[in-house]
Amino acid sequence: MRAYFKRDDTVTFYGVALPEIRRIARDTWTERRDAWDVATATAFCDRLVRRPQLEAKAVGVLVLARWRRDFPNGLLGTVRRWLHAGHGASWAAVDLIAPSLLTPLIERDPALLATLTGWTRARSLWVRRAAAVALVPLARKGRALPEAYRVATALFDDHHDLIHKAVGWLLREAGKTDATRLERFLRRHGPAIPRTTLRYAIERFPATRRRQLLLETRPPRRGSRSLHRTRSRAPRTARGTGAGGRSTS
Repeated sequence: MRAYFKRDDTVTFYGVALPEIRRIARDTWTERRDAWDVATATAFCDRLVRRPQLEAKAVGVLVLARWRRDFPNGLLGTVRRWLHAGHGASWAAVDLIAPSLLTPLIERDPALLATLTGWTRARSLWVRRAAAVALVPLARKGRALPEAYRVATALFDDHHDLIHKAVGWLLREAGKTDATRLERFLRRHGPAIPRTTLRYAIERFPATRRRQLLLETRPPRRGSRSLHRTRSRAPRTARGTGAGGRSTS
């Protein structure tokens, strides 16, 4: 597990494997489902997401997810507070929290999509990543595609590599049901798309099309325009055209 977080010493572990984590969450739900309601499950999750160990966060989230049919809209704000406070301070925690808690919320009430889209402007890296990752399960099924592309566009200027990867993942899933729409989108935005995002987005395209898109969307090199002008004018002067000749370039 440490190999996945080489650069981040703030993420700690108990060393419990994912199947065991899922078993603990399942057993907890089985034992408590008749005694707890969604508010109690949220309080339980709140206690565990504050723990530094990734496995504790996972158990809390997976238990709360069992009450997805009863999620109140206010849970959206609760999750944002967890992320903003750093309780989901790793890509792995965000990638569990977003589809387990946020996706069911917006599936039940699509009006929440407008609020989620606004998360792209958040100061917190984890809130911004959650805005993209929460849409991945929907985009994979061809749902909420306008919002998926809106979120992707809003995050193109983000400086963080974890955002570039999340957006590329979102676009790749959006392309599963409508590859033509994804290709049009990539060609239209071209050089504005971070290269990491683009490579993730086109992973499932045929090799020849991937190469073509990488070439066609390549950002122009600095000074390439002025260099082209200098080269195009030099032969004219040599042939006697002179500085007063009209350029056709």
